[in-house]
Formats: sequence, structure tokens, C-alpha cells
Amino acid sequence: MALDWSRCPAVESIPGKVSGAWVFRGTRMPVATVFENLETGASIEEIVAWFDVTPELIKAVLEFAARSLDAPAHQP
Repeated sequence: MALDWSRCPAVESIPGKVSGAWVFRGTRMPVATVFENLETGASIEEIVAWFDVTPELIKAVLEFAARSLDAPAHQP
């Protein structure tokens, strides 16, 4: 299931900025980078140290993803 990132205030997608990928608002860091690094065992603190993003932005994205995955699927 793909998440509707347009409903997450912590991210933005701007055509021409990082090829239109969803990035953390005000940065060029793709949201996918957080998930990729967490999958390989990085901590939130390490990601903050490595990239231009705050712990609050990371937590907002993780909470949005968790809520979205817990939400009942919409029927057509």
C-alpha cells in the first residue's frame, strides 16, 4: 500500500526539486532515505547527524506512516 504523503505536513514534493520526490519540508532529503537507513539498522540520532533533518521531522513522518498503515482501507 502506498502512503498518501500529500496528507503529511512534514513533507513536500516540488517538481524539479530532487526530481519531485517527497522530501522533508525545507530540505532536499528524500523521505525514503530515513526508511532505507532505519532498515539497515541506523538510529534516528544517527540519521539526524548524517543528514540535514531534525528528530521532530523524522518522528512526524514515522508517526504519519504508522497512522496511515493502521487506518482502514477506503472502499471504492
